[in-house]
Amino acid sequence: MNSSARRTGLLLVITGAIFWGIGGTVAKKLFQQGIDVNWLVTTRLLLSGFLLLMIQYVGKDRTQILDVWKNKKTSLSLLVFGLLGMLAVQYTYMASIQHGNAAVATLLQYLAPAMIIVYLLLRKQTTLTRKDMITVSLALVGCFFLLTNGSISQLSVPVPAIIWGVLSGVSLTFYTLYAVPLLKKYDSLVIVGWAMIIGGFALSFIHPPWKMDINPFTFETFLYLLFVIVFGTMIAFWFYIESLQSLSPKESSLLGSIEPLAAVLTTVFWLKEPFGFYQWLGTACIIGMIFLLALGKQSSVKSDQNEKPLRVS
Repeated sequence: MNSSARRTGLLLVITGAIFWGIGGTVAKKLFQQGIDVNWLVTTRLLLSGFLLLMIQYVGKDRTQILDVWKNKKTSLSLLVFGLLGMLAVQYTYMASIQHGNAAVATLLQYLAPAMIIVYLLLRKQTTLTRKDMITVSLALVGCFFLLTNGSISQLSVPVPAIIWGVLSGVSLTFYTLYAVPLLKKYDSLVIVGWAMIIGGFALSFIHPPWKMDINPFTFETFLYLLFVIVFGTMIAFWFYIESLQSLSPKESSLLGSIEPLAAVLTTVFWLKEPFGFYQWLGTACIIGMIFLLALGKQSSVKSDQNEKPLRVS
């Protein structure tokens, strides 16, 4: 693996995760202004998917945009990925927030990196190393402290919130690993772009975006929407996807956990919410995990090189 390409991959995945985190904070501002969660999910999936396909059309092999539908097996896989991957992880995550809160929902979703490692172990595609144990522990402990400030009591939420949150982690695990064969045949922008459109189109039947009254929207609201759709979704996905060319599934998934760090920091300095001691401790855990991955040697496991995960938030 070229060291320069690896550094570029690390930079892209971290930047993408930061945009996701900031996008989540901006989305919270939109919710505070009365924006419907389901409408926002549907709208950002449809528009971001379209923009990703436009990037593919302008800058890469445009023939792949339609070629992906010419093979029945590939078309079916793409539909499954769009519905059970993209849409599932979006819906379960938002449902967990709806029934509980964003902290618990995000914490439970971040069980996915550990689930991926367990899956690879069961498939005998990798072996459990000390580095795996340390990085997963740092990611989970860091996320716990960041999102709960060390208080177990904050996990006392309704059962539906816990169920939806665990399902979100399971959905993210499926989403991360299922797209591997598709990514071997087609550019990632094509796969993710179509998956977003499929997910957004399907959700439109339940929550039609055209029924939203946008007349009360202010200029500030439109700016927030633009940021969530362009930076918090399209560019975040684009950067993350490009990073998969040089990073393993475990690395990409674990580095994606910088997302809650970005969300917490923007919440503290922008929304002016308090930041406790254990949250700073969680910050240290996440930064330590990032340095461990960045400075460590890349895994030589074949499955790690071939299985390219995708991330969604």
